[in-house]
Amino acid sequence: MSIFTGSGVAIVTPFKEDKTVDFDTFERLINFQIENGTDAIVVCGTTGEASTLTEEEHIEVVKFCVDKVAKRVPVIAGAGSNNTMKSVKMCKKCEEVGVDGLLIITPYYNKTTQKGIINHYKTIAESVNLPIILYNVPSRTGLNILPKTVLELSKIDNIVAIKEASGNISQVVDIASICPKDFYIYSGNDNQILPILSIGGKGIISVMSNIIPKDTHNIVKKFLDGDFEESKNLQLSAIELSNALFCEVNPIPIKTALEFIGYGKAYFREPLIDMEDQDVIVLKNAMKNYGLI
Repeated sequence: MSIFTGSGVAIVTPFKEDKTVDFDTFERLINFQIENGTDAIVVCGTTGEASTLTEEEHIEVVKFCVDKVAKRVPVIAGAGSNNTMKSVKMCKKCEEVGVDGLLIITPYYNKTTQKGIINHYKTIAESVNLPIILYNVPSRTGLNILPKTVLELSKIDNIVAIKEASGNISQVVDIASICPKDFYIYSGNDNQILPILSIGGKGIISVMSNIIPKDTHNIVKKFLDGDFEESKNLQLSAIELSNALFCEVNPIPIKTALEFIGYGKAYFREPLIDMEDQDVIVLKNAMKNYGLI
């Protein structure tokens, strides 16, 4: 039940000035990704500002993405929650509109124990027939999935992968060493694609792919093709840009960067707001150095 190998974009949700979803720009972004080699579209994740979409908007955005992608690449929908039954409901709706897989974040705020994590994901997995990617990002959730917990979850048939964004390479090594070879590991950090590939990872779920889809795809492809030197060069050349894209909380910088390359004004739903002037300078300099503007 593996979903993809390569680069999956954690795609933004563009808004109009009135903060409704800008579906025209969203379609342009989808096509830009596919035309430049992106291997999967991850919709309504953190980068897609899912936390400020209503349930109706969430499903509308997911369905629109499924329809416009039209099976050209897999579509993976974020459908996680800190309320297990709410996540079950959202997963079922995403399955109904035709997604290829689900990205499920750990419970946040109320959190749980490691045993509770297993129960949470088991309940969700039993509710759908789709492959599920675990999403571990302790900096946002305050909850870390330990390697032994990942191992237990990997035994569930339709839990097939993890997006690892802990930033802890030692932890990712432990996961890779104890989990089955057919359990995929995706980097959740753009600056760690190559290190995670080197221990058996299958790709990246990427923020920077929103603006450099071809190069992000090629970091993975070159590595898997055995061209380690070119993969390394691409990874290192993107570090300044990757760092700039996280100089403020994601997705503020990436939506601003998309504005700079012609994808309309960057609008956010509160509590997210426009970038600080000094950070805009950092972002523009990194984009200039990369040759984007």
